[in-house]
Amino acid sequence: MSMLGGGYGPQVMRSLRRDSSITKERLTPGTVPRIARYAGPYRKYIAAFLALVVLDAMIVIANPLLLKAIIDEGIMPRRTDVVVMLAGVIAGLAVADAGLSLLQRWFSSRVGEGLIYDLRTEVFDHVQRMPVAFFMRAQTGALVSRLNSDVIGAQRALTSTLSTVVSNVVSLVMVLGAMLILSWQVTLVALVLLPIFVFPARWVGRRMSGLTRDQMVLDAEMSSVMTERFNVAGAMVAKLYGRPEDEASHFAQRAGKVRDLGITVGMYATVFRVALGLVAALATALVYGVGGALVVEGTFEVGTLVALAAMLMRLYGPLTSLSNVHVDVMTALVSFDRVFEVLDLPPMVSESPDARPLPGGPVTIEFDDVRFRYPGAEEVSLASLESVARPDTGPGQEVLKGVSFTAAPGELIALVGHSGAGKTTITSLVSRLYDVTEGAVRINGLDVREATLASLRDTVGVVMQDAHLYHDTIGANLRYARPGASDDDIWEALRAAQIGELIESLPEGLDTVVGDRGYRLSGGEKQRIALARLLLKAPSVVVLDEATAHLDSESEAAVQQALKTALAGRTSLVIAHRLSTIREADTILVVHDGRVVERGGHEKLLAAGGAYAELYRTQFEHQR
Repeated sequence: MSMLGGGYGPQVMRSLRRDSSITKERLTPGTVPRIARYAGPYRKYIAAFLALVVLDAMIVIANPLLLKAIIDEGIMPRRTDVVVMLAGVIAGLAVADAGLSLLQRWFSSRVGEGLIYDLRTEVFDHVQRMPVAFFMRAQTGALVSRLNSDVIGAQRALTSTLSTVVSNVVSLVMVLGAMLILSWQVTLVALVLLPIFVFPARWVGRRMSGLTRDQMVLDAEMSSVMTERFNVAGAMVAKLYGRPEDEASHFAQRAGKVRDLGITVGMYATVFRVALGLVAALATALVYGVGGALVVEGTFEVGTLVALAAMLMRLYGPLTSLSNVHVDVMTALVSFDRVFEVLDLPPMVSESPDARPLPGGPVTIEFDDVRFRYPGAEEVSLASLESVARPDTGPGQEVLKGVSFTAAPGELIALVGHSGAGKTTITSLVSRLYDVTEGAVRINGLDVREATLASLRDTVGVVMQDAHLYHDTIGANLRYARPGASDDDIWEALRAAQIGELIESLPEGLDTVVGDRGYRLSGGEKQRIALARLLLKAPSVVVLDEATAHLDSESEAAVQQALKTALAGRTSLVIAHRLSTIREADTILVVHDGRVVERGGHEKLLAAGGAYAELYRTQFEHQR
């Protein structure tokens, strides 16, 4: 019979496998009071939960004492009534213990799952409000880990860790006190064996914590490899370069290391369990040897010996768990701290407290001496989310250097220039993906920093060069722009985007799943669906960032036809590398090194013989 009965064995094993190096972590000041505030809404549940834990721990000591009574006062004196009565009490306690376990689980789940919900939704909402620069730097896996592993680790502080500490302390105090009362001699003998168990167990635990950490690293590497190779783009690269065999070989090497570590961990766990059984047998033999001699001498009764042996099984488990409790507590606190680290990173782009909706009517866009530099890592991200020791801290170079222009209502402004000139940055400031460093961007006279984000999102619609579609149906992707849109509205937008006929020909129509990032569709089809999404939104301002850059001639012709519908009557900013597509623009802005170096119509700029004429001539000669 295991000395660590009552579920203590697995509990001790988990405790000893914790990474003890975590105790060297430094918590942010105020972490513990902040945890208490999160626990506030659940204080009644926590109090009830701890009361049940204490009652359950009291039953642990009650059963051995009842065994003593049933032997000494029932069996030995041959009193059947006492035996039957005490057996009934033991059965009643068993039923009560089962009920307490169920209630504990309910309260634990109520607190734990409630806390997970609170933290997870708060972190998700906060991360959604972060600027685009944050997502450009942070690793997706690290963010997901904060929402999953760290949030779950945090809730353990108020459920499993708290209950384990309280239960072990109460059980230990009551068991040790009862054993000392029954026989201090046998209790001392039992405690003498404790170091023989604890110190080897701690050594095994330290070894296993290191192996477990290595397992986690290797598992993360394997997950990263699978994520990269199993998405459409990764699988395509492997096939195009003919490397499936090499990929399989490299994966097999990583999987082999995980296998070897698993065998080692399994052997250590087996050694641990065998050692527990051996120490249990030795301790039981010693207790029965010493206690049996005392019974023979008449010092105490048989029931006392049986009770002491039963309590012995409930003594070592709590002692060993509590010897490592600081690691458990610190693990939970560090998880909370990592979650708070994300919540404490303020979004660079946020709504002003006195923000007001953008004025209605035809839209005028004004850039007033706009200067801009991209934020440094310390302004938008965390080193722990980038898998680096510390982020670069140098300020970014100025990307826009005094850009000024005005787009009148219904006017189409085209932005041209070499890659890296600042064209996309200009359009990003209109939709307020970033805030200007100096100057102002105004829509109908209102600085976009003073406008409500909801009105800005309703006013400005954007189609990027790489149209992103979620792994969902065509209908769901379109309704992302207008959740209440009817099927008739959607079909109207699809036809205007020159793709309605194609969607109608699909067996599942709007219920067709587009696949990961829309890879089941061609580039032109994705782009036209993105335009349909824009048309369904019906914004007053349209921003097109090289929407036809990588399309074939047929797809480009269909998209261009759809663009005429999308741009009609709307104030538009269009980035285009193919200069032939923006000949009819009202104004063409030539952007170079963060400045607008030329502006005017197509014919006027060609005649001027400047930067635009050079771009046009170079592109025309290249196309010939």
